[in-house]
Amino acid sequence: QQLFSPTNNEEKVEEEEAKDELHARKLKVANNLSRRDPEILQINIGLYCNQACSHCHVESSPRRKEAMTNEIARRCAHLLASSPNVHTLDITGGAPELNPAFRELVKCARAARGPDSLTIIDRCNLTVLHEPGQEDLVEFLVKHQVNIVASLPCYSAKNVDKQRGAGVFERSISALLMLNEAGYGNPNTKHKIDLVYNPGGAFLPPDQTMLESKYKEELLDNFGIVFNQLFTMTNMPIKRFADFLLRKGELTTYMELLVQNFNLNTVDSLMCRNTISVNYDGKVFDCDFNQQLGFGIGAEKDDMTSSTSVTAQKHLTHDDSGGKSVFDVETLSELQKHDITFDNHCFGCTAGEGSS
Repeated sequence: QQLFSPTNNEEKVEEEEAKDELHARKLKVANNLSRRDPEILQINIGLYCNQACSHCHVESSPRRKEAMTNEIARRCAHLLASSPNVHTLDITGGAPELNPAFRELVKCARAARGPDSLTIIDRCNLTVLHEPGQEDLVEFLVKHQVNIVASLPCYSAKNVDKQRGAGVFERSISALLMLNEAGYGNPNTKHKIDLVYNPGGAFLPPDQTMLESKYKEELLDNFGIVFNQLFTMTNMPIKRFADFLLRKGELTTYMELLVQNFNLNTVDSLMCRNTISVNYDGKVFDCDFNQQLGFGIGAEKDDMTSSTSVTAQKHLTHDDSGGKSVFDVETLSELQKHDITFDNHCFGCTAGEGSS
């Protein structure tokens, strides 16, 4: 009887109202943020991947066929040439290296901007190095001075294979050894390789500095592998990971965890403030996560299908997002005037130590 007393019901209502108020205050902080002149161009070059990971927020798999064309890749390189404030090209997917336009994009970007003014990053799943036709991939990356950010969610085979598929850990270790042999991770070379940790469930990553030390110790002692840095990434409650949480009945709890661990210190460095994200079809977004939800830059919330350029209409296929495309602007700085779109999933980038 006490559990259903008016007093306890009132307390529960007050508790829920307090949570809603806290949630609203935090969203207000986000909605007051402005976009800076873009410094990073992140391109999702396609959704095909040789893996199908449980945490993947873009739902990549070997069944996905969406891919960037060479023409759009060259347009992105054109924007790099006309946007000198951009210092980093971040290429992701899918497995970006398996996209037909990957090498065209890298070559055009490097031709437009040398290594002193532009850092190129390949978001690599490591196992791609063992795919047919990729025998010269390491040589290509070294030649064009491409840094690598590689996914390795743990330093143990059991945890990696559980999240990414049977045999992935063994092939990842083999790939890391190949990259080390080519100079990646060696402090005496310019070839950087950073690793990425993703939690295996509905929890936040541990302290990044401490986990990096453990990764370096385990990988060096057990395999002789070296790398530059470790980044811990919070899993975003969208797409495949959201489905995973929903099936386990943990989606609401996970969202509460993200909100409760809101860290104001992460706000200044949120990726949406200095990054432009481009989809494989050329549409532009605040970040990779808004891209997957169809929140296009310059799109009206009630009209997500328009584009101001006839040229853009010719190329666009991701027609649920609306907004601008790479064919609508001559420089990425033109996008600075557009507001950033925020929603509940944004708490994934502000929880704990943040994410990107």
